[in-house]
Order: sequence, then structure tokens, then C-alpha cells
Amino acid sequence: MSNGEMMEPNVADILIEALPYIRQFSGMSIVVKYGGHAMVDEQLKNDFARDITLLKFVGLHPVVVHGGGPQINQVLEKMGIKTSFVRGMRFTDEETMDVVEMVLGGKVNKAIVAQINRHGGKAIGLSGKDGGLITAEKLTIMDDTSGDKPPEIIDPGLVGNVKRIDPDIIATLSDRGFIPVIAPVGVGANGETYNINADLVASKVAAAIGAGRLILLTDVDGVLDSEGNLISSINAADAGKMVASGVVTGGMIPKIEYALDAIRYGVEKVQIINGRRRHAVLLELFTDSGIGTEVVA
Repeated sequence: MSNGEMMEPNVADILIEALPYIRQFSGMSIVVKYGGHAMVDEQLKNDFARDITLLKFVGLHPVVVHGGGPQINQVLEKMGIKTSFVRGMRFTDEETMDVVEMVLGGKVNKAIVAQINRHGGKAIGLSGKDGGLITAEKLTIMDDTSGDKPPEIIDPGLVGNVKRIDPDIIATLSDRGFIPVIAPVGVGANGETYNINADLVASKVAAAIGAGRLILLTDVDGVLDSEGNLISSINAADAGKMVASGVVTGGMIPKIEYALDAIRYGVEKVQIINGRRRHAVLLELFTDSGIGTEVVA
């Protein structure tokens, strides 16, 4: 073997592998739900900002929807406001909603915007209240686990469901070279503010703008089969069966449900990936093997 030969792929090999994907995705809108450990670790935050900036520069139209649960918890704790959860959702009274909106629409959103801009992107932060971007309605939960008794209605407070996404705001910004960064806060018919699950918002945004891809960053590798092995690709019908049979459990259930909803409304693929991996977004989009689970129609 000559000195110029290497057993491992070099930078040129990696770029050549990425080329067909860059060509395929050029001009495509891609929605990335940003959350979990990737929003806390400093190295991963920088990696994510670089990834999103690169996507824009190579011709894609990335849109970021972010969460912020840990950051909300920290502020609530500092302010002495007790928090509780209903079916995995934060019970949100008016006092809590004020903190949620302040943290998501202010501190977290602007930090993400600043990070992307620092790496050469042109990010703009949005709340769902800006320009009526996210119209919401109150979410009610039916608890039918009480046996012979009638289902009980559980009130989670100011937790919302997405009623409508205005795609024009996002399209206008994307067409002008900006990267929209969206906080999952919506506005009701009477001007009330709602806290909305970020995965849900990402799914609805992807459907509304006709995105080709929806990427959900998590803290796990993706969807696992009954033996704990990563499933690299699964169709919507089989994914639904895995939820119904109990193979998919816990926090992965709503992610699969949101993925199926996005695909139902025209999104080509939903990719569920581990945001703990450095440059996870690029590895999933621009390599042959990917790193997570893709859900297809």
C-alpha cells in the first residue's frame, strides 16, 4: 500500500458520498425538530448550528422547531413554581404558561438563532403567535382506562393542539435566504396562548409547507424491534402495527404517531435519529447508511 492510500474513507470520499444526496435534496424544505440532549451539550449545540447552516448553503431550506423542557424546568424551579405532568404533558396554568412562553419564545429561541447566525446562517426566531403562524385550540384528554366507568376528561390547562399552520410566513422567510426557528407556542381564537408539543408542531409544519423530510432528534438511536435492534427503515403500515402490538412503547409512541400523521399529509420521509451523535443531521441525510430510523409511506 502506498503512502497515499488509506483504509478509512478520507474527506474526499465523504464528500463524494454526499454529492448525490445534496443534488437530490436541492431546493427541498426540511423540518428539523431540535430537542433533547443536543440542546444542552455545548459541542452538540455548535454541531447542530453548523449542520443547519450547511444545509442552507448547499441549497436546502431547513426549518427548525425546538423544544425546551429542561430549560423550562430550571426557570420554574428558580421561581419556586411547582410543576406537574398529565399523561406526559406539562400541566400548564397561566403562571406556568407565562414562564413557558418567556423561556421558549425568548431565551431558548434566541439562543438557537444566535448560534446559527454565529456560524454564518441567517436565522430568524418565531413564536407561533407571530403573524398567526400557529393557530391552536385547547387540548383535552380522554382517559378511558377506568374500566366500566364512562371516560374521564382530563384538563391539562393551557396545552394546545394545532388547528392551522400558516405556511406563507415560513415560505417568505425561506425564499429570502433566512432559516426560520420556531418556538412551539400557539394562539387561540380569543387570543389565549397555548403550550404545544414540539414534535406535534414540527409534524404539522412539515405537512403545511410540503416538506420532503421531517427529522426528529431524540436521545435514542431510533425505533427498535422486539429484540432491541435498530430498524433502519420501516413503512407506515408496519410502524402502526408496532405501536398497536406494544413493541413500540413510551415516548417513542407519540413520535411514531406524529411521523405517520406527517406522511399521511404528504411528507415523503420522517427520520428519527439520535441527537447525541455529533453532526447527526448531516450523517442521516448525506450518507448511504444513515444513523437512525426512516419512516416511509
